[in-house]
Amino acid sequence: MNVSESSTNKIPTEALTPIQWAEKACETLMAKFEPELLPPERFHYHQGVFLSGMEKVWRLTQKEQYFDYIKRWVDSHILVDGSVPKCKTDELDDIQPGVLLFTLYEQTGDERYKKALYNLVPLLKSWETNQSGGFWHKGHYPNQMWLDGLYMAGPIAVQFGKTFGEYDYFDMMAYQAILMEKHTKDPDTGLLYHGWDETKATNWSDPVTGLAPEFWGRAIGWYPVALLEMFDHLPEDHKDKKTLTTILQDLLIPLTKYQDPDTGLWFQVVDKGHLSDNWLENSCSSLFVQAIAKAVRLGYLDDKYLEYAWKGYQGVIDTLKFDENGNVLIGNICIGTGIGDYDHYIARPTSENDLHGAGAFILMCAEMSQAAK
Repeated sequence: MNVSESSTNKIPTEALTPIQWAEKACETLMAKFEPELLPPERFHYHQGVFLSGMEKVWRLTQKEQYFDYIKRWVDSHILVDGSVPKCKTDELDDIQPGVLLFTLYEQTGDERYKKALYNLVPLLKSWETNQSGGFWHKGHYPNQMWLDGLYMAGPIAVQFGKTFGEYDYFDMMAYQAILMEKHTKDPDTGLLYHGWDETKATNWSDPVTGLAPEFWGRAIGWYPVALLEMFDHLPEDHKDKKTLTTILQDLLIPLTKYQDPDTGLWFQVVDKGHLSDNWLENSCSSLFVQAIAKAVRLGYLDDKYLEYAWKGYQGVIDTLKFDENGNVLIGNICIGTGIGDYDHYIARPTSENDLHGAGAFILMCAEMSQAAK
């Protein structure tokens, strides 16, 4: 069930509200893919972030077609005994979609969703770690911590802890977040490098620090989005909440300095917008907007920072087009990307309506709909 993706029309961007843009993106992808056929046909974060955005739209609109679509996708992956056969159990990327199970369990009471959560989240207790206790991003990437990993494991584990009284997950994921920031933060810019290899054995790692060479936009974006999702369930009096709050602020405030003043967007390699071959990227811009706006809404940032969110939001909206069938086209989305040097990131292809880019867009629009109230 494919929809043509030829970019034909620039559209009047003032016509839709943020929640209407979120719905438009959901409906475009619903028209293109039956939920069981969302690519790749695997229990994976590409689908997970898109459907997490859709879940927020469902909560804001209460339109049952969104809930039903999420449920159909999850039901195509979860067996009666709660097993998840298409999940790679040594990759954090395949833990993330389990976050959808909480709402399904809450709404239906079906025990297989709870069983599936207990099949997924406790995997973290025996996860491979580096010597400092940091989670490997994937089993075949020994000792590598990636910023993306906090989004993949943090929100689901903290919500699991709150939902089922498994409070040790609070400490577990706070530790991961703090360790990751400690070893990836650049003191000069306040930005976070894409990854860190404690053994310094990886081909991309700095021989002295073990750090990745660049500040890649979308990786940085996952980190504050994850922290704020964790804060939705982490007790306010948790011993690490103050530290995590400072980490959040110390990342989001410097990010505003790298926003392109002309478009409101952020660059693929965040700190090198002055280079002629660098380019403006929509998924990281959407994640930064979402995180800044949510941090303002929840009181972690001063209200003055909302202007950066609105400028970034409008910047993304200004890039949108419609195809001939009236479906929205979200372009300038970097495809899935590993760690590399500057040339690696700059050479990465872009796509339209890539699921993690569309998911980031929907998350942004859902959040901005609350900022607009």
